[in-house]
Amino acid sequence: MFAALRIRNYRLFATGQLGTNFGTWVQRIAQDWLVLELTGYDPVALGIAGTLQFLPTVLFSLWAGVLADRMDKRKILLVVQSGAAACALVLCALDVTGVVTLWHVYVLCVLLGVFSAFDQPVRSAFVAEVVGKEHLANAVALNSSSYNLARIVGPAVAGLLILWVGTGWVFLLSGVSMAAVLVGLIRIDPTTVHHAESRGPARLGEGLRYVRARRDVLTLMVLVFFVSAFAINFYTALPIMAANVFHRQADGYGTLFTLLAVGTLAGSLLAARRSASHTPKFLIAAAAGFGATEAVAGLMPNYLTCGLMLIVVGLGMMTFLPTASTIVQLAVEPHMRGRVMGLYTLIFLGSNPIGAPLTGWVAATLGNRAPLVLGGILAAATAVVCGLVLLRVSVEEPAVTETAAA
Repeated sequence: MFAALRIRNYRLFATGQLGTNFGTWVQRIAQDWLVLELTGYDPVALGIAGTLQFLPTVLFSLWAGVLADRMDKRKILLVVQSGAAACALVLCALDVTGVVTLWHVYVLCVLLGVFSAFDQPVRSAFVAEVVGKEHLANAVALNSSSYNLARIVGPAVAGLLILWVGTGWVFLLSGVSMAAVLVGLIRIDPTTVHHAESRGPARLGEGLRYVRARRDVLTLMVLVFFVSAFAINFYTALPIMAANVFHRQADGYGTLFTLLAVGTLAGSLLAARRSASHTPKFLIAAAAGFGATEAVAGLMPNYLTCGLMLIVVGLGMMTFLPTASTIVQLAVEPHMRGRVMGLYTLIFLGSNPIGAPLTGWVAATLGNRAPLVLGGILAAATAVVCGLVLLRVSVEEPAVTETAAA
């Protein structure tokens, strides 16, 4: 389960990621609750905040992948993590002094989104260089475990601190905790990193043509897009459920996220133990199961049963996501990995500008439970369609190979 941690560079990287993941979740909970407080608990305003934070991914993640294939990934990560910490500290100062307004939050959402757009594809490609192909699947799963351990602790801590000291000081905690990753990155020994072999200047168009020619990878990215846009809508759907369906305060909202994170942590740890499940068929089954359980969670009659069902939802989600990322990274050539992961990040996180406002609109129009129910149904249906496409591709490719041999 912890094979990748035998590598010193990865231990340093993983330790830093645990701190920055905690800071990210603490900030996200406080930021969402601040938006709700500033707007009288308006779900549409919350959706707009989510759109603004993830919109830069659409604009910059492809170029971040190009940059990852051209430059030192460790130095890029040092810059973007410093910027993310600065955003948290600025929001802290505005909130604590009592001058914060909605447009301040929106502007900082955009800035944080810019740093995140460069962080995701660079970090994914950098992990592969740190651990090598042999331990890549295990490292991806352990990264997910770190993220979801922070997802358990972060929302619970944030919810309690919001009640005790207000959102402003929570942003300070977020900024300080994000500094942990800087220490780890500085201590990494660059001479032992498995740098990809350079094959000339990395170009964006080359990466897009590469993915278009790989029908299996392209189909998996379509699946990731639909699941991310419509089913991984918890940033917007759960505060709406907590406040408008179950009439809970910030601690109740944080508890729902914590229960979801219990499932995601279990799912990512199980993924770290698996060695032979990184297949498209397994991925399709995981996506369908995740969608079905999310739809059921949206129909639960009370706060307790919904929270317990979210544990199962989290398990399904983190069975799906690490498997998808691992399959894509193992399928591509090392010198293309940055650009492919830039596209993967665009599809995974860039779908949020579509899903976040749509989630708010669906809740306002069809009811506060509708985002979870409809999102889950759509994810399961998309998994079935993509599974049929992959089955057809797997049948056609051997036929093409046999014809070429003849």
